[in-house]
Amino acid sequence: MLAGLEPVAVLCEIVDDDGSMARLPRLRQFAQAENLKIISITDLIRYRRKRDRLVELAAAAPIPTMWGPFKAYCYRSLLDGIEHIAMVKGEIGGGKDILVRVHSECLTGDIFGSARCDCGNQLALAMKQIEEAGRGVLVYLRGHEGRGIGLGHKLRAYNLQDDGRDTVEANEELGLPVDSREYGIGAQMLRDLGVRTMKLMTNNPAKYVGLKGYGLAVAGRVPLLTPITMENKRYLETKREKMGHVYDSDSGPVNGLIRENDNSTTGSQSNGVSKA
Repeated sequence: MLAGLEPVAVLCEIVDDDGSMARLPRLRQFAQAENLKIISITDLIRYRRKRDRLVELAAAAPIPTMWGPFKAYCYRSLLDGIEHIAMVKGEIGGGKDILVRVHSECLTGDIFGSARCDCGNQLALAMKQIEEAGRGVLVYLRGHEGRGIGLGHKLRAYNLQDDGRDTVEANEELGLPVDSREYGIGAQMLRDLGVRTMKLMTNNPAKYVGLKGYGLAVAGRVPLLTPITMENKRYLETKREKMGHVYDSDSGPVNGLIRENDNSTTGSQSNGVSKA
């Protein structure tokens, strides 16, 4: 139907030479040899997320915050009904070079100030920097708890981490993806708000890929360098070593510690962001 054709299909399993079900690499070879069209379910999802309007604006209102006044825009996903929020500072105007933070929900860090991660600190620092710039957007995506595995699974992973696994190993031991987050909804929210090019506030290069397209372009990266503590040190090191996070545009963490500004933080530093 998406291709404008009759909605007719044949469902079958293609068996490889060894008798097992053929997987995508082998199917691509088969399709090429037989001159067949081939797409994956992932391709279909990506296509629809880029071309279908999957969010609707539910409400908007000004909100005074501890950092300054913002305007909150609530968007509802047409896929699952989840409501997300965009905190907007100033006028978007032509949408060029907007300071943007796309923040994944982390109830333990954002609400209860958990010291196991840097999420709450990053949220506060991003809001502070957008306020200081006088113009920007923070998109808060719900349903991203634990990089998409959910709150219960995240707490189970914490127990495994206490037994010696890192965050990646804990997810894998639970049979869960290391990171299943998808940023298409956030991208559509930004597009609807008028953002066209953005200075993306992130330490995670994967967000570049997740937000490009949708009529959006990333004009540059703004690092969010928050204090390191004894509680989150291993968590941050794992993100850098195994997930490719970048904590300094030139040299990365200094002696394994994340540099907040001109003063390097230490293991005894409190986990607030008051100095940032």
